[in-house]
Amino acid sequence: MIVYALPAAIFLLSTQAVEEPATPLQLQELTVTAAEPRYVAPTRRDRIGRIWAPVLINGQGPFRLVLDTGATSSAVTAKVAETLGMTLDYPGTITLQGATGSVKVPAIPVKSMEVGELLMEPQHLPVIPDALGGAEWILGTEGLGDKRITIEFRHDRITIMRSRNEKAGPGFVTIPVKFLRGRLLIVDAWLGGVRTMAIIDTGGQSTLGNLALRDALARRRSALSSVPDEVIGATLDIEIGDRVSTPSIAMGDILVRNSAMTFADFSIFKHWKMTEKPAMLVGMDVLGLIDTLIIDYRWRELQIRLHGT
Repeated sequence: MIVYALPAAIFLLSTQAVEEPATPLQLQELTVTAAEPRYVAPTRRDRIGRIWAPVLINGQGPFRLVLDTGATSSAVTAKVAETLGMTLDYPGTITLQGATGSVKVPAIPVKSMEVGELLMEPQHLPVIPDALGGAEWILGTEGLGDKRITIEFRHDRITIMRSRNEKAGPGFVTIPVKFLRGRLLIVDAWLGGVRTMAIIDTGGQSTLGNLALRDALARRRSALSSVPDEVIGATLDIEIGDRVSTPSIAMGDILVRNSAMTFADFSIFKHWKMTEKPAMLVGMDVLGLIDTLIIDYRWRELQIRLHGT
């Protein structure tokens, strides 16, 4: 994302949120800790947060891969492939699908990928350009079916381990999720009285909406003022959208005020067949405001603790 909006604000509701008036709003376990953000960077006024995971590939590393709950498979940069001693003339190619387009890229054979208690089987990984600023690319959702990921923004720490049916601790809110197209995390949400599918996308910088959601909001509001926004996806394709200040986003007992998102006919919504009904990708501009985010794939739920709770 090239143009950023100021971060939203997240609140805990005392009762379950459903609809709100369509009125404009004012604006082996592995743990890594560091004095400056190395693996978990929160969203601030001057930056969008990011979640990195330390990953061993073929026993080498750790490499710093962005945790991307919106990606069904992992990928690496050419620099990582070079470090692993592999050339990019491997005959296999893989079609990489990003938010803004798709492209065929080289693939390299990998014997093992390991992070925490996650050990993935041999596979071929796409090799793609570095567009995430310091990351050595993407850790996708393959192999996470029985895992629990704890992301502590305050302590710069990410833990990936097997889920052991742990209930949410004091101060946490639990939000159920559904799986779509493998392990995409879908949450039921409301935006300005419009019910929408919300995909939890830790790999995305900004929150994106499809045209069906924009049109549904427009029918409830007299005007949707916007500014042009340029979105760059994993494939480096560029899509121009409209950045709009939106009503609050309600997900369970969590309310996100002063929110904004970019609307366009994004390629990823076509790929997922999500063009007919309202849908959005909730990116790190929102998720990075949380104190602690726990994703439990086995029990299909998010456990969220906000700052000050």
